[in-house]
Amino acid sequence: MIEKDNNLDANFLDHRVATYKAIIGLVPGFGSILSEVVGAIIPDQRMDRLVQYIKLLDEKVQKIDSNLLENAKQNELIVDLIEEGFVQASRSLSNERREYIANVVANGISDEEKNYVDSKYVLRLLGELNDQEVIWLRFFLEPTINGDKEFRQKHQNVIEPVRTYIGVDDNILEKRDIQESYKSHLERLGLIKSKYRIDKKTGLPQFDQQGMPQISHRFITSLGKLMLKRIGLIDSANT
Repeated sequence: MIEKDNNLDANFLDHRVATYKAIIGLVPGFGSILSEVVGAIIPDQRMDRLVQYIKLLDEKVQKIDSNLLENAKQNELIVDLIEEGFVQASRSLSNERREYIANVVANGISDEEKNYVDSKYVLRLLGELNDQEVIWLRFFLEPTINGDKEFRQKHQNVIEPVRTYIGVDDNILEKRDIQESYKSHLERLGLIKSKYRIDKKTGLPQFDQQGMPQISHRFITSLGKLMLKRIGLIDSANT
């Protein structure tokens, strides 16, 4: 039975890869090169990842208007987006990550405003984040104590603040620093911003013992909300 299922998955993959390679191959003078690239990123050891990804992508593509799909076949920017999706999916280590990638690609194909470059940019940004950082980004959508309890409970192991005190073990300090580095990375990418504490008397920022400005709180930016929308973690009403 397992062997039969594997054969079915392999056949499914062969068929769908051929379909997407066919779309890529329709771009005059450029498609054949991309088609070879897509074929080259499917080594045996990444077969399972791509089977799962293509199934997710196929399910979403089937819901897209046929006219938009026809336009996609002739658009080099969409082809580039599809190719990047294959590349990232081949490296993905979680089902959640494959779902994010499929959502960005499908949303790009179905974008009636034709903001294809934006979709590619969001996909590249996603490629710079690990799964924990995506969770933190979603956290900053509702960072208040009572915000989104279900989400907080599900991801408590990631977003629970690491408490430190005098004499704490080095491994706790390392966990705190890693957690803080996730937030700093999100801020460097423009996905969140920090609000700093201001001295009411002087009107100047307050500094901690290390000479760094004290952060009052962080909040998600419009770019951060756009990413959450494109990867499917929030709907249009939340942006």
